[in-house]
Amino acid sequence: MVCFQVIGNDVAVAMAVQAGQLELNVMMPTMSYSVLQSITILANMLRVFNEKCVAGLTANQKRCDTYAQSTVSLATALNPYIGYAKAAEIVKESVATGRSIIDIARENKLLTEKEIAEILDPVTMTEPQVPKEAAKHREEIKKK
Repeated sequence: MVCFQVIGNDVAVAMAVQAGQLELNVMMPTMSYSVLQSITILANMLRVFNEKCVAGLTANQKRCDTYAQSTVSLATALNPYIGYAKAAEIVKESVATGRSIIDIARENKLLTEKEIAEILDPVTMTEPQVPKEAAKHREEIKKK
């Protein structure tokens, strides 16, 4: 409801701007009222949303780790190290058996435990990296 009201206020402001005459806009009171009302109701909505919905929420770390490790999209991180064809085979096996990409990579001994930990670490995968450093790191792992 708040979003609909803010959208309506935006339309009112847009129409009031169009009705202006050069430097004199007799619609200024409507424009300022609409903008101030939007700010007020959005601020109130955010306070209530935080109080009723966000405050007290905690992530289930174990469940989040399970989701992160069970997604087949992890195979895209393996492409530079084992190649697209092998990564695709792992994905197919994962989908067919329901096992994780990490377990299948371990079983097939395509990477060492250290490499798996480094390559498939969710924190490393989601933080920005300098491209040269990332490429250098991949080359070091390939040499091992």
